[in-house]
Amino acid sequence: MSDYIKIKLNIGDRLYPLTIERSQEVFFRDAVKKIESSLKKLEENYSVKDKQDLLAMACIQFAAKLQQNLSNNSVTDNEIDEKITKMIDSIDNII
Repeated sequence: MSDYIKIKLNIGDRLYPLTIERSQEVFFRDAVKKIESSLKKLEENYSVKDKQDLLAMACIQFAAKLQQNLSNNSVTDNEIDEKITKMIDSIDNII
């Protein structure tokens, strides 16, 4: 059974209590640091003062980056599949 802990994360001047697996804590803490950094940059670059708008903008950026990474990975997966298929065909021809 996993070991769960309760933590409070401060994002955009609001506390968010969560119950997470202890082994995941570092990932949540790092994510909060990245979110806060993104919020700070957005606040500096745009005249948006509403934290909700800044959070939405940060979410859009993170989601777009995730989609880009998933897209890049699928291209890589397709390339790997093609190479494996070629290798199998080569082995079949030799046998």
